[in-house]
Amino acid sequence: MAQNNEFLLRRLHSLLGVIPVGLFLIQHLVVNHFATKGPEAFNKAAHFMENLPFRYALEIFVIFLPILFHAIYGLYIAFTAKNNVSNYGFVRNWMFLLQRVTGVITFVFIIWHVWETRVQAAFGADVNYSMMEGILSSTPMFWFYVVGVISTIFHFANGLWSFLVSWGITVTPRAQLIATYVTIGIFLALSYVGISALLAFV
Repeated sequence: MAQNNEFLLRRLHSLLGVIPVGLFLIQHLVVNHFATKGPEAFNKAAHFMENLPFRYALEIFVIFLPILFHAIYGLYIAFTAKNNVSNYGFVRNWMFLLQRVTGVITFVFIIWHVWETRVQAAFGADVNYSMMEGILSSTPMFWFYVVGVISTIFHFANGLWSFLVSWGITVTPRAQLIATYVTIGIFLALSYVGISALLAFV
């Protein structure tokens, strides 16, 4: 029974990492990328998201609760996993280790980012171009965001590869190799979007 429960929890953890958390990440990066077109374009995109119908229900049930479960159970996996990089050193073993490391970094980064933006908005602050410009004007904070964004995107892209395997979508070695190239492409494309947005604020 315990093994069945763990199997189901890992499946749910994997699924939520792609849908809806992964989709939200992509949407969030796309909105932030409007900063490359100037303050007005970013503010318009950000305020459009703020004015969505049923916004609070969407935030709670589609964003916060899935992220919370994925993060908490992910930390459990990270700290109970048996890494064998030193023994074997295969690429996938390194990816396994990096998935856990970037998961922890992403967890810390998201908490800080939510505190600086969403929580401050609850206290009356306006989440706009000026807010992000102010946050990223600090060099240490800028590099913290760079590391956080890249870690988050890697965690999603590599997690997508694992999702495809664990859900039986990519079974053969050839399918898994193709998935490797696809997820590397996703990582590079989203990293470009994310870093371009950060640079636009500075």
